[in-house]
Amino acid sequence: MFVRNAGGDTIAPMTSPQPAETGSRRRSAQTATLAEIAREAGVSAPTVSKVLNGRADVAPATRARVEELLRTHGYRRRRAEAARSPLIDLVFHELESAWAMEVIRGVENAARDAGLSVVLSESAGRLTPGRTWADQVAARRPHGVILVLSGLDESQRALLTSRSIPFVVMDPAGDPGADVPSIGATNWQGGLAATRHLIDLGHTRIGAISGPTRMMCSRARVDGYRAALETAGLPADPGLIVTGDFHHEAGYRQGLELLRRPDRPTAVFAGNDLQALGLYEAARELGLRIPQDLSVVGFDDLPVARWVGPPLTTVRQPLTEMAEAAARLVLDLGRDGGSAATTRVELATSLEVRSSTAPPPSA
Repeated sequence: MFVRNAGGDTIAPMTSPQPAETGSRRRSAQTATLAEIAREAGVSAPTVSKVLNGRADVAPATRARVEELLRTHGYRRRRAEAARSPLIDLVFHELESAWAMEVIRGVENAARDAGLSVVLSESAGRLTPGRTWADQVAARRPHGVILVLSGLDESQRALLTSRSIPFVVMDPAGDPGADVPSIGATNWQGGLAATRHLIDLGHTRIGAISGPTRMMCSRARVDGYRAALETAGLPADPGLIVTGDFHHEAGYRQGLELLRRPDRPTAVFAGNDLQALGLYEAARELGLRIPQDLSVVGFDDLPVARWVGPPLTTVRQPLTEMAEAAARLVLDLGRDGGSAATTRVELATSLEVRSSTAPPPSA
């Protein structure tokens, strides 16, 4: 079952008040209790409980004071206190493509096996969910949170930690931190394999349409592309590397830029399948045939890649399996009290060779 989170599109980042000086009353995370936090905040224990449970009937200033003390003490709710709803929160920075559907399918598979449902949230293109999202999660008390191409700011992490709500990041946008469990794919290896395939066909002028440079997976794929060129003794021409945003439109627009060059590339590695399909349209508009005049390689291996004309050579990223692994990990963290044996898991990519690549016209 999927329940759309009406508050998920809030985009204002959650801010954290400056730490209050508590003097000799400050206690360690091991000894601070709910009652002691209530005394320091000058409120009742039931008020602290309301804050922990995400209740709305607490004054904003009081809530901020209690949240800061919870962070200061590193308070973590005991598992017996933290009755959980039968839910997994799944957070996307946007929900507009078949890519997201593959991830949803994987999380739903694992959730169904565990007897849980999935709550979907979207952060309207932002890489950090908005202010109200964290409060809503605290009120729902799910079994765990999975963030896709997203992350949490410090105050959001502290809020989830204090409620004993585990979280996992899938394909983190930036460095999630050494203590944050994350699931990804071998993006560098995938970019390397895609570019080596084109080099082996005889291409020497190979362009690249990257995804957003702020995303780790985008940078890793382009780094793999550069490594393949350098290993083959081919200089990486900065003019052949353009930046997209993982959408069709960017593939089309940046594809036109590459293909209108007087010394245009004979092959292009697109950062994902959607950009590759946009590149198909740019080539068609300019009268270029794929693969006779232009070879194209994508990344992801979405279902549509097999059905376009010609079928797309692409790097398969095991999205459904990655999502299942993320869901299993967040459930394990909930059972094990929040600690993970490893904080980073990468699943292997593989090159799927189809009909969109061939030797260059002069070969």
